[in-house]
Amino acid sequence: MSQELLNKAAESSLKKELPEFHVGDTVNVSVRIVEGEKERVQIFTGTVLGFSGSGISRTFRVRRIVAGQGVERVFPVHSPKVSGVEVVRGGKIRRSKLYFLRDRVGKATRLKDIKRKPKAKPAPKAEPVEVQDEA
Repeated sequence: MSQELLNKAAESSLKKELPEFHVGDTVNVSVRIVEGEKERVQIFTGTVLGFSGSGISRTFRVRRIVAGQGVERVFPVHSPKVSGVEVVRGGKIRRSKLYFLRDRVGKATRLKDIKRKPKAKPAPKAEPVEVQDEA
């Protein structure tokens, strides 16, 4: 019973439209930061290392190099703090988790680019048209 209540409460917090991105993609994550009474948006750019969890607790991990030091952040997909995710470029990968990138430096961290086709929306069903003979 309590699990059903938790699921119903979580459904209201789920984002309706999720951006489509995959592991290996380089993304710009827009994060809302509150400082006192002011609120601003900060962009965190990096490579998606992997996804974990499901439902309301689904998260993704983004890694970038700052001043020669690796920085990783974990973002909840459905969090109101994450205002948007923009894909800069796609990466061709063969693994679901890219933790091997942690040991690499410089050009060795690059992934091959891949162009992903946007998923086509299904065409609306056309109603049958009746043809009348002109005889």
